Amino acid sequence: MNPIKKLDYGLMKAEEFILSFAIIAIFVLVTGNALSRRFLGTSWPFSSELAEAFVYLATFMGISYAARKGRHIRMSAFFDIAPYKVKKALSIIIPFVTALVLFALAYYSLGYLEQTTNRVTTALRLPYYIILLPVPVGLTLGGLQFLRNMWINIIEKEIYIGTEMKESDRE
Repeated sequence: MNPIKKLDYGLMKAEEFILSFAIIAIFVLVTGNALSRRFLGTSWPFSSELAEAFVYLATFMGISYAARKGRHIRMSAFFDIAPYKVKKALSIIIPFVTALVLFALAYYSLGYLEQTTNRVTTALRLPYYIILLPVPVGLTLGGLQFLRNMWINIIEKEIYIGTEMKESDRE
C-alpha cells in the first residue's frame, strides 16, 4: 500500500473512532446528567460544556467522513434524470464548488476562533477555542474530501458520489 493510501486509511479510521467516541460521549453525558438530576437532585456542572464540545466534534469531523462515503445530503432530482454527460459534469462541478465553500467557511471560522482566545468555559475553565477547534479542522478535511471526490470523477469513467461510492452502487 502506498503512503498516500496508508495516510487516507489512517485518517478514515481516526474519523470513525472520533465520530463513534463523540456520539457515545454525548449519550453518556446527557443521559448521566438527566439521571443525576432526576434521582440525585443535582446536575453535573461540566456536562453541557463537554456535550457541546462533542457535538461540534461529531458534526464537523463528520463532514469529511460523509463525503468519503457518499452519505452527504444531495439534491438528486435533476441529477437522477440527467443524461450521462450532464451527470459527469455535475459530479465534477458540484464537489469543486462545495470544496470552495467549505474552505471559505474554514477560513471564516478561524477568524471566529481567534475572537474566542480570551474566553473560557464556565465549569471546566477550558479555553473556548479548544471546544471550537473541530470547526475549522472538520471544514478543511471536508473540503479536501470533496476535492478528492472531484478528482476521482475526473480520472474515472464511472460517476462517484463519494470517493468510496459509485453512483451506480447507491441505494
